[in-house]
Amino acid sequence: MMTRRVVTVNSRNFDGSIRRRWKADLVRFDKPLVELVGVFDVDVDHTDLGLIKRGTVSYEYYWLDRWYNVFRFHEPTGEFRNYYCNVNMPPEFANDVLDYVDLDIDILVDERGSISILDMEEFEANSRRFSFPLTVISSAKRAVDELITLIEQREFPFDQI
Repeated sequence: MMTRRVVTVNSRNFDGSIRRRWKADLVRFDKPLVELVGVFDVDVDHTDLGLIKRGTVSYEYYWLDRWYNVFRFHEPTGEFRNYYCNVNMPPEFANDVLDYVDLDIDILVDERGSISILDMEEFEANSRRFSFPLTVISSAKRAVDELITLIEQREFPFDQI
């Protein structure tokens, strides 16, 4: 019997403060990919996603060498809901804690494959507020381009659309 391995995920602001924290089960760690699965234990009213019902399943994909992560949400009934991507600095994973700095830009992909890029203004404002290095700015913009290519070509993990 396999032992359940619970990971704490810390989404941080650029200044290091915690933005959000949650727990998820480790599905696979095959460097550089960390795959987690979590289940919402309460209803969440999300600014961009609307109501996420209790029981919604979140399949989470983090690469230790990429500037983004991807969440694939399924309704409590099991049907595909949407993808939600965060542009972030490459995460660190140690001692069952996955830490990443969220850079504000998000990409939403609905059940039809339509792409919405969100929070560019917030990224621009915070890049000035926190004096993001040029390497961070250029890496974030490259991450958006890479995600769009993966989505349009239906490459992993966007092969469920």
